[in-house]
Amino acid sequence: MRNVGGADRTIRIVLGIALLSLFFVLPGYYKLFGLVATPLLFTGLTQRCAINQLLGRNTCRIR
Repeated sequence: MRNVGGADRTIRIVLGIALLSLFFVLPGYYKLFGLVATPLLFTGLTQRCAINQLLGRNTCRIR
């Protein structure tokens, strides 16, 4: 079931791309901060978030 949609999905994808760019820009171990983007991109692209499901939240209008 989809539970991520609308502005929530857009924010996750844009923020994920921005953080992923840090992986290519930052030196050394700081590159790991760019890997934080992985769950954001995954949940934004698949429109499924386990945390939203546990909390009972649904930002997707299509059911």
